[in-house]
Order: sequence, then C-alpha cells, then structure tokens
Amino acid sequence: MPESLREHELFKINIFKGGSIMGQDMEKLYEERLKRYVTALKNEKPDRVPIRIFAAEFTAKYAGYTSQEVTHQYNKAFEAVRKCAKDFDWDATVINMVYVWGGLVDHFGQRYYKIPGIELPPDIGFQYFEPKDEENAFMKENEYDALIESPTEYLANIWMPRISRNLVPIGAPNTFRNNMAWLKGGISMMEYFSACGEAVGLLKSECGTVSAIAGILKAPFDILADKLRGFRQLSVDIHRQPEKVGKACEALMPYMLQNAMVTSDPAKQVPVTVWLHRGTMFSENVYEKYFWPTFKEIILQLWKNGIQTLWYGEGTWGKWLKYTAELPEKSIIYHVDKEDIFEAHKQLGDKFAISGGIPNDLLAFGTPQEVKEYCKKVIQTVGKDGGYILDASAIVQSDAKIENIKAMTEAALEYGVY
Repeated sequence: MPESLREHELFKINIFKGGSIMGQDMEKLYEERLKRYVTALKNEKPDRVPIRIFAAEFTAKYAGYTSQEVTHQYNKAFEAVRKCAKDFDWDATVINMVYVWGGLVDHFGQRYYKIPGIELPPDIGFQYFEPKDEENAFMKENEYDALIESPTEYLANIWMPRISRNLVPIGAPNTFRNNMAWLKGGISMMEYFSACGEAVGLLKSECGTVSAIAGILKAPFDILADKLRGFRQLSVDIHRQPEKVGKACEALMPYMLQNAMVTSDPAKQVPVTVWLHRGTMFSENVYEKYFWPTFKEIILQLWKNGIQTLWYGEGTWGKWLKYTAELPEKSIIYHVDKEDIFEAHKQLGDKFAISGGIPNDLLAFGTPQEVKEYCKKVIQTVGKDGGYILDASAIVQSDAKIENIKAMTEAALEYGVY
C-alpha cells in the first residue's frame, strides 16, 4: 500500500474513535464506501477490497452488553453495531444480526426460539430448535394439500397457532390472549421494522457505513426443511410423498419471490440476501429435483428486475458449484462458509463476486498474526483482480477475539489496495 494512503486510512480510524469527524466528511466517506462496495459486488475492481462484516453477538461483547440486552433491547443492538462500524472502519455491515427481538417473540409466543435471559443464560445467543418427531412437528405429514392450496391461509390458520403459546387454532374458543397476541405481535413488527429504517440512517450519518443488504428471502425447500416439516420429517416425505414436496416448493416460490421484491433495495445497489441451510444436506438427486428448480427461478426473476442475490450458503455448498454456475453473470454474490474459498473462486470467480471465507474458528482461536496472514492469502488470491468482499465465513458470534476482528481490518488496509 502507498504510504500516503495507509496514513489516510489510519487517520480515519483514529478520528472515528475520537468522535470528531464532521457530517460533510461522513457523507463523502459514505459515498466512497458505497462505490467501493457496489463495485466489488459487480465483480469489478474498486480502489481496495471492501470490509463487510456480518456480526451478531460479537457486537454486544465489544460494546459492553450481554446477549440478553441486545436481544431484548434492539436500540442497544443497533448502537453496538454502530460502535463496531466506527471503531473497526467497516465499509458495510448489517444494522442488527441478532436475529430475534425478544419483544416480538414474546408477543407472538413463539415456541421454537430459546432466548437469552429466559430459557438461556444472559451471555448465550438465542437458539432455534425444531421438532424431532412427527408427533411434535409444526406441520403434519397430511397437511401438504392445505399448504399447496393456500400457503398464507395455512400459515395463519394452522401453523401460527401451532408454534405459538398464545394463539388458538381455528375452531377453538377464542380468547383475549389470542386477540392480544395478534394485535401486539403486529404492532411489534411495525415498531421494529420502523426502527430498522432509522438505524440505517444513523449507520450512514454517524459512521459513514453502508447498510450491506436488503430484502428477506429463503429458498422454498428450506422453508419446508426448517420451519414447517423439519429436517427429519422432510427426509421421510421425499420418499413417501415426493410429488407433494415438489408442489409445496412450487406453491411457496411466488411468495418468497414477492417478499424479496418488496423488501429489496429501491436503488438496486445492495443485494437481497438468502440464508441457505438445508438444501446442501441432501443428495444430489434431491437437490436437483426439489431444491434447485424453484430457488433458481427466484434468483432469475430477481435478476430480471436488476436485483442481485447474496448467496449466503451456511455450511458446505461446494459440491453444488456446477449448478450455481448456471446462473447469469453477476446475478449473485457467492458467500463462502465451510468450503474451500480458493476452489470456489476458481470455478465461479469469472462470473460472480466472492465474499467471506475467513474461518470463524480462526477468529475465535487464532492469533492476530495468523488472521492477517490468512486474510492476506485470500485477498491476494481470490481478490487479486477485484470482486472480493472481506468477511468471516459465518456470522460472527461472541467467541471471536476483538484483536482478531481488528486484524481483519488491518489486513484489508495493508494488502487490499489495488
């Protein structure tokens, strides 16, 4: 890195920590970062590798909060993210990666989350759990027809009461608690998402940091395997009633697409993000027949509307790269978790930007020097011609060392300038 640019970057870090940067300079910094980030998303070469960290409970630890505090008080979660964005000089991040707001979960009475400070100790992040057997499944094996006929009616009338401690099913005597749960739950959703809009503005005005993603999307197959049937039950359904599994994915697809469209970035600069889970746990036959067709169609339709998708594959998705390569050039940003980032870049780097690939266990158990060396290798290999966004392999939890997150920033500034 040229010494003058290096000094400029370090000056920015120091002045942020002092809190004295002027609003006009912050606006300029934001525009610089937005340009850098969007250029990399398009698989092109910006001025340097952008730093985009998806951090959850780590932000609480750094800001001096417990996981319980940022789960139950979303303003503290937003504040913790802004503190990290300032101090670590992030180009882009998400306003809150602590997935559950305790108020929303409490008002609806959701039964599939365990929350810090209630079912869990205050410093343990929230946990999702799914039914382990058919008796306790949130969607029963004989309910596919109802889901296929009207996903919205099925979710509201059958699924929601089943996953809630407060709602009553259709036909049961109504209760005050049921009415208040729908009312308070809806108000809570409006409150939280309204607060998210304000948090995006503060991230820009106070930190000069880009809100990295927009849109809400999951693959139809993952909806079945996560929140409806569950992994074990769906594994049986694929053999016992395969046609209904396929039709259910097709029925869910337009809803997932519409949801992504209406929540996407109006300026079409930052991508819709899909958090991919269960598709990679099945055989190639299942992937090709049930997971891929509807998921691929969603990505294609988003791209026809000028919207990129951040393919956030949690776990190992490298065995499906030949399918991913079918997608149009620049339609996705391919995020690497457990697989070999160098192989992913070799097979996909000509078509798509790559992000992630810095192992979370290295951030938790390695030394700053080891982190810098690995980041250097990734930057100088995967990012040598642009089209790389520096990030951890998976969402950063509270086990990551603060000094190792700092080392990631230093690596980008030292080795990431073009």
